[in-house]
Amino acid sequence: MSMRTPLGTVRGLGSAKDGTGHFWLQRLTSIASLVLTIFAFALAISLVGEPHAVVAARLGSPFIAVALLATIFAYAYHMQLGMQVIIEDYVQGELARVLALAGNIFFCFAVALFSAFAVLKLGFGG
Repeated sequence: MSMRTPLGTVRGLGSAKDGTGHFWLQRLTSIASLVLTIFAFALAISLVGEPHAVVAARLGSPFIAVALLATIFAYAYHMQLGMQVIIEDYVQGELARVLALAGNIFFCFAVALFSAFAVLKLGFGG
């Protein structure tokens, strides 16, 4: 006895065997983002009212810079995973889906790249 639907049997479509890994990556990046968001809010609150030199010095410290980079990469990867699911579920047509998935990857990469550049510029005294 098969658990496949008649339409699935005719089309030969089945599980891509990738859903569980994607599910866990999305959950792990959301947990990392939650912890890192708490850190970022605490950092932002501690910097309220401080002069520019103090803010630049604190954001340029190695520990803070690494934590901010981790935050950026966790957000960008989580964003890419979430949009991938939406695109795969709702974009019709193979070409449109492939272009949207490629655009999603490039956009998330660009966001992470420019954000990381800003943090590294502060970190290296720019």
